[in-house]
Amino acid sequence: MARMARRTLLALSTAALVLTPACGVGTGPGAPVETSEDPAVQWRAFRDRFVAPDGRVVDTGNGGISHSEGQGYAMLFAEAFEDRPAFERIYHWTRTNLRRPDGLHAWRYRPDARKPVEDTNNATDGDLYIAWALLRAAERWLEPGWRREGQRMAQAILQKLVVEVDGRTLLLPAAFGFQHADRVVLNPSYYAFPALAALSRAVPDRAWGRVMDDGLGVLRATRFGRWGLPADWVEIGRGGSTVQPAEGWPARFSFDAVRVPLHLAWSGLTNEPALRAATQFWNDPWMPVRPAWTDLRSGHLAPYSAPAGIEAVADVATATGMNRLMNRPLPAIARSPDYYSAALAMLARLALRENPRAQFATAQGAAA
Repeated sequence: MARMARRTLLALSTAALVLTPACGVGTGPGAPVETSEDPAVQWRAFRDRFVAPDGRVVDTGNGGISHSEGQGYAMLFAEAFEDRPAFERIYHWTRTNLRRPDGLHAWRYRPDARKPVEDTNNATDGDLYIAWALLRAAERWLEPGWRREGQRMAQAILQKLVVEVDGRTLLLPAAFGFQHADRVVLNPSYYAFPALAALSRAVPDRAWGRVMDDGLGVLRATRFGRWGLPADWVEIGRGGSTVQPAEGWPARFSFDAVRVPLHLAWSGLTNEPALRAATQFWNDPWMPVRPAWTDLRSGHLAPYSAPAGIEAVADVATATGMNRLMNRPLPAIARSPDYYSAALAMLARLALRENPRAQFATAQGAAA
């Protein structure tokens, strides 16, 4: 397992050393190419629609709440598209309203509540993205204080969210509430491999390699239903007795789990079964349209089509997994009905832009 961990960490860390093109992605042989409008224009559309003047990212699909996930996403977008004023506003609001004493962040903010932060538990995906965005911004704008804060967050993630269970090194969805006497509950989409690789470079520790390697093992073991897809939430029985969709959540490949193939595509992990399964599902010739979700037990499909954000993720996963060119523009932010769909569409653009396979193709073309 140690050799596998080193290979995973080395592959992800090396990929990040190749420079990302200033705009768009590489055009070398086999590199996915986005032919849509300039992604920076799409970022401005996202910012103007979902980021309040004070830096709060508004989840329009959930009653106008905010959460650490959305703050982390928007910080990442602002850094990627060189919008420092927006980055500073978003980070200031995040630090002021969500930051906990340990450096992690409360997961939800309800602006209309008497106490907007009622639950101080964190959400691991939000913290990963916030820390990653800080490290990237520190490098782009030469701000050592942001790097120190990103490193502090990385250390807190290792201390509070990484646990050893029956020989596996697992990434908990939050500091509290997911370890039980008989099982551990995980969210596969919280394994944001590009962020984990970046944190591993900022705070070197062998545990990162184990987290990533065992995370891939979890994804390989938690595939269900007709297409062999990951579930939004899974549980692993103590002693490894059972691996199944988690009780308390619908057994679906849905709005959480769609980020699994996104993170794999972003990292260039194109041979992973979860990415290939999602690609096959989204391109099944028997489906007239891509559904928003599928039930992993019954095989039933959502009675409505996938929103624009899932369409964008599906297009990038297909192009990356099949190593082919994008044959149409990604859906514009204006097509997304709400915050989360728009966030997925932006993440898909970044994944396409920063896919290491595209980067290596570009580098090889330049060398030739």
